[in-house]
Amino acid sequence: MNWIILIIAGLFEAGFAFCLGKAKQAAGTAVYLWYGGFLIALAISMFLLVKATQTLPIGTSYAVWTGIGAVVTALLGIIVFKEPAEFWRLFFIVNVSSG
Repeated sequence: MNWIILIIAGLFEAGFAFCLGKAKQAAGTAVYLWYGGFLIALAISMFLLVKATQTLPIGTSYAVWTGIGAVVTALLGIIVFKEPAEFWRLFFIVNVSSG
């Protein structure tokens, strides 16, 4: 069960990074809504990470948490923010995430 909690925590890590990207693009009061989403996703991600580390080793948990967050954030950047999907970028995302 703690592995599932850790995966969800990693997804919320990508969620708070996504909110930062959307806040950068937003204008007016929408900026504050995205920053609010950032704070909520950050709090949930940290809470779940702490919960997972109660039974899983911290080094493993942190590596999995950051790995999921990094890969999902990079994919969201490509899909949502139209960042370049260059060969080397995809190559390193795949190799780092599978290592």
